[in-house]
Amino acid sequence: MPHPLARIIDQLKREPSRTGSIVITVFGDAIVPRGGSVWLGTLLEFFKTLDIDSGVVRTAMSRLAADGWLEREKLGRNSFYRLVKKGQQTFDAATKHIYDPQPSDWTGRFELLLIGNGEDRDASREALKNAGFGSPLPGVWVAPSGVPIPEEAAGAIRLEVAAEDDSGRRLLSESWPLDRTADAYLKFMKTFEPLRGWIGRRERLTEADAFTARILLIHYYRRVVLRDPLLPTALLPGDWPGREARLLCGEIYRGLLPNSEKWLDRNGLNEEGPLPAASAELARRFAD
Repeated sequence: MPHPLARIIDQLKREPSRTGSIVITVFGDAIVPRGGSVWLGTLLEFFKTLDIDSGVVRTAMSRLAADGWLEREKLGRNSFYRLVKKGQQTFDAATKHIYDPQPSDWTGRFELLLIGNGEDRDASREALKNAGFGSPLPGVWVAPSGVPIPEEAAGAIRLEVAAEDDSGRRLLSESWPLDRTADAYLKFMKTFEPLRGWIGRRERLTEADAFTARILLIHYYRRVVLRDPLLPTALLPGDWPGREARLLCGEIYRGLLPNSEKWLDRNGLNEEGPLPAASAELARRFAD
């Protein structure tokens, strides 16, 4: 196995178990563009490359199904899984954030939401986090004007406020942990820069290694970028590392995509046989 990928896998092994999170990355990044359903055996074959036992994977799949993320269809002795509505909605919301964030049309004002103590507060909080809102105080959520408000928070009290100069910077610092997010971007780049060098030198990369590297790339990038509210450039420090991290991720992703898709062609199965060809959306990821 190529040295850069071996180091990334070693780092993964030193972290708390994230098998369920990696499963969601596999579905969102690789399976949804190819029909959305996959045989359990395909997943087990992938997790072998991470040295994760099949029993651990099966337990993670059962938990994700019990938690309403996946549904299972059993045909004979074979099990097939796909994202259910909850998982699909979360993936759809995350897709643009990860692969195709839109340019900001910020007006210089902030949207401020007040959330009550109703029984749907937890759902509202999770949806607002995923939409890029920050929270300076309990029950108070903030985003630059123009950020779409998720359906789960439609009942919130809405205000629009101006927050310029010192007051705006204070609101930012209290709503989003930008320092921690910047550190996470720098760590991501340090971890994956050797892989970019490996690809750039056209070192040998098997189809299995390419698929493994692709999934781990998005797994780590997703963990950082989904904490990033993608604030307008005017609100970010001049040395903000998010831009460089995105360029790095996109370059590596495009380099890995052809061989990683070949691995899916050879190993990916659903209820009807080989996985269908990828949707056109896949080729447009990280297009900028």
